[in-house]
Amino acid sequence: MFKNARRIKRIFFILIIFLFLIFLLSRGHIYGNNELEYGITFSKKQAESLGLDWRKVYLAALDELGVKKIRLPAYWDEVEKNGNEYFWDDLDWQIAEAEERGAEIILAVGGRLPRWPECHFPGWAKGLTKEEREAKILSYIEKVVSRYKENKSIAAWQVENEPFLAHFGDCPEVDGEFLDKEIALTRSLDVRPIVVTDSGELSVWIPAARRADIFGTTMYRDTYSRHLKMYIHYPIAPGFFRFKKNITRLFAKPDKWVVIELQAEPWGPVPYQNLSKEERDRTMNLEKFREIIEFARLSGFKEFYLWGVEWWYWEREANGDGQLWEEAKKLF
Repeated sequence: MFKNARRIKRIFFILIIFLFLIFLLSRGHIYGNNELEYGITFSKKQAESLGLDWRKVYLAALDELGVKKIRLPAYWDEVEKNGNEYFWDDLDWQIAEAEERGAEIILAVGGRLPRWPECHFPGWAKGLTKEEREAKILSYIEKVVSRYKENKSIAAWQVENEPFLAHFGDCPEVDGEFLDKEIALTRSLDVRPIVVTDSGELSVWIPAARRADIFGTTMYRDTYSRHLKMYIHYPIAPGFFRFKKNITRLFAKPDKWVVIELQAEPWGPVPYQNLSKEERDRTMNLEKFREIIEFARLSGFKEFYLWGVEWWYWEREANGDGQLWEEAKKLF
């Protein structure tokens, strides 16, 4: 009995120390609402998939919402749809319109960029060997960065998107050595900071953060798992993200931490435009939008790029529901 009591005390003591360490590692400054900065990710592809005039969506985000921070993907399969032939008109237009309004841009380059299927390889590149494909990606990155590096609206370059989330998307396996080549090439062409991103819920941040000047995490609460074939609400509190940041800081020292992808649209078993309103509401609606904005504030980050501007516009134009659009307008 005496030995059991000593064992229980030892376990209790270890548990107290463990909880105290979690408490210390979950601490962090929480910004007030007036200190927070919001931007968006805009995807021409996503707007087109919703049957929208992508230019109207983009201009509405700039002029109606007043967005001043935008992440734009330079999709390889749009920039170089045909091998060695480059099409710049659409990307030129987006960058010029942002610059005219004093908005700053994170321009994302690489084979893996935001929006499904994650890897946006042109058709002609899919039959290449790994070595040939990587050489072509480096060539395309050099063309993009060289074209836009004189543009003052470019605040940073993002290299690939969630490169260590290998199991998500129609993509080849992660190659850290090739990612390092992409980053080194981008650094050799321009001095602006490099953004490297990772999943907030599903990844260990350290490999991405060690490579980043600006580290960007995703932040989701309600999703649908294709593997489990069910809806998931992540059972985590805002302190989870503060904890991960503090742990990562022991191994990596990026200059800046941002939420590069803050959930503000539904996630279902099929594209959300093919879901009923009731099913869209399961993962995102006005109430959930407000909840995740507050959740994000309590996570200890200061800068957030919302994911879903195309959806807010689609709800307003296709369904006559402008609630999300008007709510988002309060943030910018």
